[in-house]
Amino acid sequence: MAYESKAQSLGNSQSLLEPSGTQYFQNQYLANPAMAGLEQGMRLNAAYRRQLGGMPGAPVTAFASGDWQVNSRVGVGAQVMSDKAGLIDRTRVAMTYAYRIPLGLEEQQFHFGLSAVWNVQRLDVKAVNGDSNDPSISGFNRRDNYFEAEFGMGYTDKHLNVQAALPNVRNLFTGNNLGADGGGLFFTAVSYKFLPGSDEVTSIEPKLVYRGVKGYDNILDAGLNVSFLNNVANIMAMYHSSKSLTAGIGVKAWQMVSVQAMYTTQTGGIKTYVDGAFEIGATVQLFK
Repeated sequence: MAYESKAQSLGNSQSLLEPSGTQYFQNQYLANPAMAGLEQGMRLNAAYRRQLGGMPGAPVTAFASGDWQVNSRVGVGAQVMSDKAGLIDRTRVAMTYAYRIPLGLEEQQFHFGLSAVWNVQRLDVKAVNGDSNDPSISGFNRRDNYFEAEFGMGYTDKHLNVQAALPNVRNLFTGNNLGADGGGLFFTAVSYKFLPGSDEVTSIEPKLVYRGVKGYDNILDAGLNVSFLNNVANIMAMYHSSKSLTAGIGVKAWQMVSVQAMYTTQTGGIKTYVDGAFEIGATVQLFK
């Protein structure tokens, strides 16, 4: 059916292909469960991304997460993602346990994290332009919700941050990946934070990310984050080998609240048909 084809094409998760820009620096827990509870106290994060202009049914994605450093060894977290593209609604809920092993001086630590994840994918029957009683629609919505596990690990010290994560561990053992195209298969990253020691520039952190994406070529992300005035403000940029660019600016609005605004240009090959996407993210730090 025409409307089913449209649902699949618009729901082929371009918004998943380009993940939240906050996962690179502001909220690394989104990409790797081992980063839950990385910092002291509790961190509450929220982000909202919407494609500007472009075709009807363009992707809209919301992220929310909270993580807490229980003690020097244990962190816990929870996150929710809601993604709507065309007729397809996708919801992902994760609960996380992280454990870290101190290695010595200079804040050297190994990190391990495991998330239990619940995924739901549904067609929005009310938005169907056609026969809503078509059996293919009810068949899609009768599919079982599915569970998966996400595993991550990492090494951090005062400067270096090395990470690796598998968003769908079950796929390794069963070979049955039920996720939508655009979903992650693996995630790796390395960054190094330079500390100039000046009053104007607090830190400079270049970062490389290499990630596998279902249904697409693997993607290399490269960029950096520069913080100013004792982390009161920052600018960031990441170039993606999918021929798009994410750039943003952030500010610490209050002592405990940080806000980041980002714009991602549209992926190469379809940028003449749709505009890029705007995203805003906020972080609240408590009990630090």
